[in-house]
Amino acid sequence: MDPEEVAELVETCSPMLLRAALTRLSAPADAEDAVQEVFLRLLDRRPRFRDGEHAKAWLIRATLNQASDLRRRRRDDAPLDETLSARPDDAETRLDLLAAVRALPPAYSAVIHLYYYEGYSIKEIARLLALPVPTVGTRLARGRERLRQLLKEDTP
Repeated sequence: MDPEEVAELVETCSPMLLRAALTRLSAPADAEDAVQEVFLRLLDRRPRFRDGEHAKAWLIRATLNQASDLRRRRRDDAPLDETLSARPDDAETRLDLLAAVRALPPAYSAVIHLYYYEGYSIKEIARLLALPVPTVGTRLARGRERLRQLLKEDTP
């Protein structure tokens, strides 16, 4: 993989990878660190990809794993308000929802994020995460149910 290809991946995938990392990390700086570490690993290992989708799948899996590792090391719960660029009347609801997604187990938060925030289909998520399609569907359904329960608990 030549430097121009890496630069193109950084340019096109960074925003998506940052959002994915933020599903597991509370601070934007930590998410940026995780994504930067993934791109450094990409430069160091120089894997060969079949196509752009294969590269994107590798980057997503590596970012989610790196973010999980970083979260385990840091164990912080800083506020997420600076991670959202919502309208003021919408910010509290979006913060509650994002916090609830972050509170889910990693298997559920990953599929919820990829489905709702990144717009991938269940089949695409299965390919990206190297999982069977029914497993992704089950995780999505269980993640939604857990989100409902978490959000219900938070409302008075």
